[in-house]
Amino acid sequence: MYKKIGLTGGIASGKSAVSNYLKDKGYTVLDADIYARNVLNKGTEGLKKVVEHFGEDVLEDDGTLNRKKLGDIVFNDKDELAVLNNITHPIIRRDMDRDAEKYIKDGHVFSDIPLLYENKLEDQFDFVIVVYVDTETQIKRLMKRNDYTVEEAKARIKSQLSLSKKKENADVVLDNRGSLDELYREIDELLEQL
Repeated sequence: MYKKIGLTGGIASGKSAVSNYLKDKGYTVLDADIYARNVLNKGTEGLKKVVEHFGEDVLEDDGTLNRKKLGDIVFNDKDELAVLNNITHPIIRRDMDRDAEKYIKDGHVFSDIPLLYENKLEDQFDFVIVVYVDTETQIKRLMKRNDYTVEEAKARIKSQLSLSKKKENADVVLDNRGSLDELYREIDELLEQL
């Protein structure tokens, strides 16, 4: 029987490398970030609800969302961020669940959800994989990838549940402190067990 598998990690942990490898192997990977972007596309139910709450000021002249204006509002006001999440998260979950049901007939379905534990979604999966690295590795990778200072990297990492906490809750941990080849070997071993 095919399984629904949650995939999560932290910023700069290598979750995208795992997702891409799974896709290359022919597995279905539903990416929560893509669903989150699409939920606010022009003409969607999500955008309509956002405009009802935040007003037409968050729209461009062509009726698309001005993501920067909305971001300026919600990332400076926790209550407004909560409103946005209350609008978008149920739609994202509904759409991901619909697609998972569609694809599970043909094989295992992986759902790539950065904030899986933060949103208490672990019970929706047969098991959860956490891509793990230590904090020092996260900081180094973030500084290199995004040209962040140490302080900027630490601030981004602190905004998420720690990887050590996610690791404690995981059913499977992929240790990504080594090379990509080592990570791919771990994934292959996991896939063989499925």
